[in-house]
Amino acid sequence: MTTSSDLGPASSAGSMSGKVAVVTGGSRGLGLAMARGFAAAGAAVVIASRKLAACEDAAAAIAAESGAQTLPLAFHAGHWDEAERLADQVRKHFGRIDVLVNNAGMSPLYPSPSELSEDLFDKVLAVNLKGPFRLTAIIGPRMAEAGGGAIVNITSMAAVRPRPDVLPYAAAKAGLNALTVGFARAYGPTVRVNAIMAGTFLTDVSDSWDKEAFARRAETFALRRGGRPDEIVGAALYLASDAASYTTGTVLQVDGGQP
Repeated sequence: MTTSSDLGPASSAGSMSGKVAVVTGGSRGLGLAMARGFAAAGAAVVIASRKLAACEDAAAAIAAESGAQTLPLAFHAGHWDEAERLADQVRKHFGRIDVLVNNAGMSPLYPSPSELSEDLFDKVLAVNLKGPFRLTAIIGPRMAEAGGGAIVNITSMAAVRPRPDVLPYAAAKAGLNALTVGFARAYGPTVRVNAIMAGTFLTDVSDSWDKEAFARRAETFALRRGGRPDEIVGAALYLASDAASYTTGTVLQVDGGQP
């Protein structure tokens, strides 16, 4: 039988009780899994994503299963001006932000680097790099003024092992790794900023993959498989909670032992 001592960061020092967590890209995939995890650990959760209807559905489901307070908000990470609006909406509703998870991202396919359009390149960097920069720059100082908080950036193993078919995405995530370290210094000592460098997780996006090709690739991982979305939750809870009170400027690999 599972006891409170088995729950790791979701208990005691890792409790999120009474905290307000904002998760961008929170209506699906890893973002939805983390939003659920924060709610189960006692946090009020803001689900911010581009499509409001999807945010509303996710917020209703999380509230029903956990009893947590939820707030769905439309937010496009690639639009500079929307960061301040999001921060103001959350502060008006809850009074504060204790945790920010910069999870929103995109990695569209393209035929070859030479055929990548400038418009698509700019969109990828806007969502994956410009958006987290602006939202952190808006919310970080407010956290510091309120006494502290935690920011968790979701980056990718592509940042350190870039493939030819994801170069703009890889560059943006490498930039987000750098921002993690820089923002930790900018907003310390009361605001901690860390990152999870995620490996291959089997979200809804993976439904379109070549299953046999992925299975062959996964054989090179130490765990011989892709990750389940819920398997990122423990790391996110740890970095967002007081259990990680002496951890900042860290980029944590969660990749199943990817070579």
